[in-house]
Amino acid sequence: MAKTCKLYVGGKFPRSESGRVYPVRAADGALLANAALASRKDVRDAVAAARKAFPGWSGATAYNRGQVLFRIAEVMEGRRAQFGAEVAAAEGIGFDAASAVVDAAIDRVVWFAGWTDKITGVLGAANPVAGPYFSFSVPEPTGVVGVLAPQDSSLLGLVSVLAPVLAAGNAAVVVTSAERPLPAIALSEVLATSDVPGGVVNLLTGTTSELAPRLASHADVNALDLTGAPAELRPELERAAAGTVTRVLRTGRTEPDWTASPGLERLRAFTELKTVWHPIGT
Repeated sequence: MAKTCKLYVGGKFPRSESGRVYPVRAADGALLANAALASRKDVRDAVAAARKAFPGWSGATAYNRGQVLFRIAEVMEGRRAQFGAEVAAAEGIGFDAASAVVDAAIDRVVWFAGWTDKITGVLGAANPVAGPYFSFSVPEPTGVVGVLAPQDSSLLGLVSVLAPVLAAGNAAVVVTSAERPLPAIALSEVLATSDVPGGVVNLLTGTTSELAPRLASHADVNALDLTGAPAELRPELERAAAGTVTRVLRTGRTEPDWTASPGLERLRAFTELKTVWHPIGT
């Protein structure tokens, strides 16, 4: 009997509100499992969970967020064989190649974990002003970020778009790869046992064309990552996001080389600079 996987919302594993599932197949067509087919109600529940969790996560110290991300990497490493098997089946590559992808994904989480307490120093500034004032620009989390995960890179691409969102102090609602959701489901099990507060990350399996418009138009979503959006859907998503003044990270129409150095683009994209002025005392 094929396993039926659930969603990950608010730190729990609910079934889809719609009760629907869909078959997940390997690259060779073999049935791997059934995944929950999330609905617009599931999107609303996930955004509500992310909004509730955001103050605690953004208010945690940068050092603590880094510790949690390091813990995610540790638990992933402990399940390396499972991730390797699922990436191999999903992406149609050999186990050795899949294991290399898993190792790269673990390293990517560690890389962003190391950035949590450096974001302010690198992206912030002490501003020169003409007057008896101190002026500081400090990066702060944007809020709730909707992430349309890559469709092809089921683990490394997913981690590469999710980790910077978390490192910057945001909460996330992720729409996973529709055809290759099993590595993301395994990641949700890691998140549930890695000290990540419930609701900070919410993973929805299903079709991007159904879920993305609901996420883009939701008034409580502060930013949207279009990485996994099909080209024909992007204009609609950008219009919907504009209606709620949602920040949009525009990406290329084809997936980048996820093995390349990630840089700071995504950390910058999901932070906002707050400038503080203070008079100099005598």
